[in-house]
Amino acid sequence: MKRALEWARLLRPGDVLVIALALAFCALATLTLWRGGAPDKAVVRAAGRVVAELPLAQARLLEVDGPLGVTLVEIEPGRARVASDPGPRQYCVRQGWLTRAGAVAICAPNQVSLSLVGGAVEFDSLNY
Repeated sequence: MKRALEWARLLRPGDVLVIALALAFCALATLTLWRGGAPDKAVVRAAGRVVAELPLAQARLLEVDGPLGVTLVEIEPGRARVASDPGPRQYCVRQGWLTRAGAVAICAPNQVSLSLVGGAVEFDSLNY
């Protein structure tokens, strides 16, 4: 405990100010630079083909037919999600609301996917 306090006595008021400004800059940079852009539209695919490209400006529901049944895609201003899917594991439903450009929800058993496009994406590619 005594050793931990030895370095604190060496700090001067200017040092504390510089450390505080550096921490504030790091927090601000993290909040502004680690975001994907705002998405413009949702792209829904079934069996690898584009079924719909929908703007994210207004709320709507879209039913997409797949081999297992109907997948329901819900769109609200600025976000989209897979509301229901006949697949056994429900991974795409558990993905929740997609809000960033480049975000994807894939319902593999039913061969349906939902992706948000527009703005700056957070990554260059997806690899499996």
